[in-house]
Amino acid sequence: MRNEFRSLRLTQLDRALDLFSAAAKSPRPPKGWLRAIREALGVSGSEIARTLKTSRQLPVQLEKAEAEDRITLKSLRAAANALGCDLVYALVPRANSLRELAEQRARTNAKEHVLGVEHSMALEDQAVGRVDEAVEAETKRQLRRRGVR
Repeated sequence: MRNEFRSLRLTQLDRALDLFSAAAKSPRPPKGWLRAIREALGVSGSEIARTLKTSRQLPVQLEKAEAEDRITLKSLRAAANALGCDLVYALVPRANSLRELAEQRARTNAKEHVLGVEHSMALEDQAVGRVDEAVEAETKRQLRRRGVR
């Protein structure tokens, strides 16, 4: 992807993901969303099974799989649909934005690179110093190369 388009895409994704940042901070119910919503609606597992056209055990298995983080998106989407809900799926950066995440990753890579070079040069008694300046310069270079400005 060309750099100018990558930068634009990063901005667009940051805007879209802003809507999900509050949801990412909201904890999942201890026994999972499926069970919590089913119980809140007063819907039985048998009713969900009829909607899914499956055995009575499947809704219980799906709820357990969700609580244990081993449910598939396809199954979760079907169960959500049976409850009259939509599955909303997003990857939300732990940093404030994707741009900030890209900068953190570039800074980490730059620091590893600069410290490696500085160490090699020190072994040859040619160390330059000013590591912080070199890390910042390398970070900017990597960000430019990746199209993140």
